[in-house]
Amino acid sequence: MTDLATPSGIAPGAATLPHGRAALRRAAPALLLFAAVRALGIVALALWGLADGKGARHLLSARWDSIWYARIAEQGYGHTLHLPGGKVHSDMAFFPLLPWLERLLSAVFPLSAPDAGLVVSAVASLCAAWGIFAVGDHLYGRRAGVALVVLWAALPVGVVQSMAYSESLFTALAAWSLYCLLTGGWVAAGTFAALAGLTRPVGAAVVAAVWITAAVALLRARRRPAAERPPPARVLLGVALAPLGWLAYFAWVGSRTGSVTGYLDVQGGWGNGFDGGLAFASFIGERLAGPAFWAGLGLLAGVALVLVLYRAGVRQGQPLPLLVFTGTVVLLALTAKGYFGSKPRLMMPAFPLLLPLAAALARLRTVRAVSVVTVVALASAVYGAFWLHGSGPP
Repeated sequence: MTDLATPSGIAPGAATLPHGRAALRRAAPALLLFAAVRALGIVALALWGLADGKGARHLLSARWDSIWYARIAEQGYGHTLHLPGGKVHSDMAFFPLLPWLERLLSAVFPLSAPDAGLVVSAVASLCAAWGIFAVGDHLYGRRAGVALVVLWAALPVGVVQSMAYSESLFTALAAWSLYCLLTGGWVAAGTFAALAGLTRPVGAAVVAAVWITAAVALLRARRRPAAERPPPARVLLGVALAPLGWLAYFAWVGSRTGSVTGYLDVQGGWGNGFDGGLAFASFIGERLAGPAFWAGLGLLAGVALVLVLYRAGVRQGQPLPLLVFTGTVVLLALTAKGYFGSKPRLMMPAFPLLLPLAAALARLRTVRAVSVVTVVALASAVYGAFWLHGSGPP
């Protein structure tokens, strides 16, 4: 486990990613339980579909954002929809790494772009589970790492981890970037951050984690023995690498639209943007004041729970990289306007929120822990099936 007394909770030496049979054996329980929880969710989705007449494969790969990613993989960028009310939906709102991987798999294997998206999601979700386990194991031990993975797999919107969406891919890259920060692998952390920046706009949260952690580490290094100081050249290289993917895509969209604020304009066409949370607060207020009172109360309770978990993480002594990443993800999700039903999905990569719960679960006796996990996994599977057969992720 990491020495949380070190600067920002990070180690001074260069990191090596877990590899080999020993590392795989250590992570195996977490990966197997993750696969079991997600398989349970897919079975529940398929069984629900038998009654509803909707196939699980279609729900997971051919609705909402999945369609946009597949179209980009097949035809490239350039598709725009002009909708009533003045909204303009451009495919440039979607970052390129997932459709690039879909196109690559479709070219190498006899897969359609939507099916390739499911393969990418399946592999990426396992990589995300391993990265999440590595972080939890490094900080609080193996049991906590396993519990953290299971709780992440069983989130109410955990079914998104099995969809042809970019959340699993982004979470995998973010988790491994954070792990590398915790273990002193600055160049690897910057490289994973750059790839995360090609995956989702919230890649900015990984960049923030790298930059702020590096700034604090370099400032504190002056007061520490030479052997405990991070190598300045590697730190600065990681800092330089981290924003390249995010900035490159923003610059490309800017060149395509002829505007420095091109990407923000594209998001504005979708009705997205940032207003400090005013629109979301108004959305909740309307429900509290109307017939959907209980829905508004549920939303308010959900926001309160997220804030309570973040505060618990601070009191738990989580290292700076995790607090910066989680805080940025939550802030961006709660202060964005438009598509309010997608906010739980947008916060799904913020897995460190679950660390206080994982640590508590790890302290339980095995029988009790298994009982809790079973109930949570079943509830997640049923809710995921209900959600995708209803409104689903916008």
